[in-house]
Amino acid sequence: MSRITSGRLAATAALLALGLATSACSTGQESTSAEGSVAPVSGKISITYLQKQGDQEYFVGEAAGAKAKAAELGIDLKVVNLGNDANKTVSEVQAAIAQKTNGIIVVVPDPAVGPQVVQAAKDARIALLTSDDQICATGPDPAACDKAKLIPRIGFSGAQMGGEVGKRAAQDFKKAGWNPADTRIISAWKQDVTVCGDRVKAAKETFGAAVPGVQNIDVATDNTPTGAQDKIAATVTANPGVKHWVVWGCNDENVQGGVTALENAGIGADNVIGVGLGAYLACKDWGGDKPSGMKAALFINGRDVGALAVQTMYDRLKNGKDFPAEAFAATKMVDATTWKSAGVSCN
Repeated sequence: MSRITSGRLAATAALLALGLATSACSTGQESTSAEGSVAPVSGKISITYLQKQGDQEYFVGEAAGAKAKAAELGIDLKVVNLGNDANKTVSEVQAAIAQKTNGIIVVVPDPAVGPQVVQAAKDARIALLTSDDQICATGPDPAACDKAKLIPRIGFSGAQMGGEVGKRAAQDFKKAGWNPADTRIISAWKQDVTVCGDRVKAAKETFGAAVPGVQNIDVATDNTPTGAQDKIAATVTANPGVKHWVVWGCNDENVQGGVTALENAGIGADNVIGVGLGAYLACKDWGGDKPSGMKAALFINGRDVGALAVQTMYDRLKNGKDFPAEAFAATKMVDATTWKSAGVSCN
């Protein structure tokens, strides 16, 4: 899950926080930083959904879920693929405003555009919601943002997801019977993305509580498989005495890149515990007969997030219901024996 890039712009930002669950939960905190003056819509509602990396499997599912929910509610929905272009985010927000959209849902390629996006929506009195990744109304870094200035978000709990990843990795480590002294953990993620940091931090804490004494190596990546592979390959080369490796990160891409780098370095699948986050790439390793270092992955369903984001925006525009500060979607750990029955889509 998510998958992201960079580009730095300055101004004023805020977006909505994420969530759903079969037991959909909310923090109960209301955000008033960007959409307090939005008026309810009496006629047909139009929504623009701006997504980074819209051709990625997770976001394809998210768009499908959003479209299905929009059709159910009778909403005009336009989905735009921003790719990894932060500048396109700003121009597409402006285009949506010019086209008289009632609400904008955005997954930003770079949180630095947050202030500009928030200000544009606020000036136009258009409801603004984020899905997946957080943005701040007053600065480029959501991690350094006053919580009251964070835009409401729909998606998953980074702490919960990372905790599940760390828990599974610890279970597999104990089962393997490895020695902490000749094992290393690789934590790989794009380090300016707040939700990625939340996931990795929780994975470290949960694993460390169950298995103390394993050294961790942080690896900064661009959240792509090839980017992670290149950076992790250099890390492996710099640590020739390590026998066993645990790999986790922000998403499946980081773990897939790490598993591939280790395989290319001649490290067998039995000496690798990779725990992905998403399952949309992990499942491809499990479809063949070849052993893989990808031992498990946390399944996150983009369709649920897209549907909840559209429903949440509809409730705001039609009924004047305040956005929750965050809402979280349910997740499930899967592996080579359970991913099909869990409903993972592996294309």
